[in-house]
Amino acid sequence: MNEKTRNFLVNRFQAYYSQAEIHLPPEHISREWGFISFSDSSETFMKRHIAFGSEGEITDYLKGMGPSHSYYSVAYYEYPSAPKMKEKNWQKADLIFDIDSDHLPGKMNSYAEMLENGKKETFKLMEFLLDDFGFAEKDVHIVFSGGRGYHCHITDPSVLHLESPERREIVDYVSAKGIDIERILSTREVSGDAGRESAQMMVFPSGTEGGWRGRINRYFVSFMKDIVAMDKAEEVLMGFKGVGEKTARKIIEVFENEAQVEVLKGGNIDVLSGLNKKVINTLIEEGIKKMSAVVDEPVTADVKRLIRLPGSLHGGSGLKVMSLDINELEKFEPLRDAVVFGDRLVMSKVIKPFAVQMKGKDIEVEQGEQELPEYVAVHLMCRGVAEYG
Repeated sequence: MNEKTRNFLVNRFQAYYSQAEIHLPPEHISREWGFISFSDSSETFMKRHIAFGSEGEITDYLKGMGPSHSYYSVAYYEYPSAPKMKEKNWQKADLIFDIDSDHLPGKMNSYAEMLENGKKETFKLMEFLLDDFGFAEKDVHIVFSGGRGYHCHITDPSVLHLESPERREIVDYVSAKGIDIERILSTREVSGDAGRESAQMMVFPSGTEGGWRGRINRYFVSFMKDIVAMDKAEEVLMGFKGVGEKTARKIIEVFENEAQVEVLKGGNIDVLSGLNKKVINTLIEEGIKKMSAVVDEPVTADVKRLIRLPGSLHGGSGLKVMSLDINELEKFEPLRDAVVFGDRLVMSKVIKPFAVQMKGKDIEVEQGEQELPEYVAVHLMCRGVAEYG
């Protein structure tokens, strides 16, 4: 960006910080802090190894510098301002999850659609954290990153001293890495009555079991019931590898019968005896893909990482990094609720055509000089597709 644009953005960010409510992390004086400033060059530098002694020092820094990006360490240190990591004396660290929306599977046609997918992925992660791991809602903090996705901070004392390998195991669990379906859907030999040979019987988990076993039963039943309720259920089922017309009809027959569905929930898969194990494996694999959460493993495993400061602004979008309660996430619309700048017109030079949805409006901007609402102008300048003046 040019000097005029840099000065404009620094001024607007300083104005924001002069009245902003910043959500400081627990024990903020034990954290390392890092900041990136707006620059008129193509190179980006982070100023880090900073420590603050009080809340006032942090807010004064933000007001005075108007940084492009503001971070603090997930770690708590004895000497957070020490210039070398080994000198800081690591004590503990929050457990952090990062959902990066542009890393999610599937095609996304717009920034708004990408952020919506990130929110859905965050809900999946919440189910694991609250139900499977049993964290209290007060210890789970959701943060919209201001850019491409969501962060989740866990401050429960039971996780603060976990090392990187243990944190990777948690990521493996929520992302279903290494699940062995053969151990979930196994077979065992059942003795026959007098005069009858023994038989092989499939063993399926009960819906009341904990962990992935119970999850697979509950999702399998729910997933199949949803398909069977569709108008073209038979056609949809035949889209799965190994499911022919006869098998599809058998599945529909079972899942339209509530008594048989209850038997399935209890872990008895005999009611699907018409299906071979390979077909059931295929359906379970589909369910696992839908249930697992896609999180950035290096972020969770890094016990010294810097994370965005809630309440600060994201210099790549101009949007607010927002701390959210779990019950606020459903109605949260980042391109509406994280917009902090107003409608006053700002003369801008648009470098290339750009489209974005903000404040409930579909905004399409053509190349050239024009007046734009400030919230649009700041967003485009931060994205690098417009200059000031």
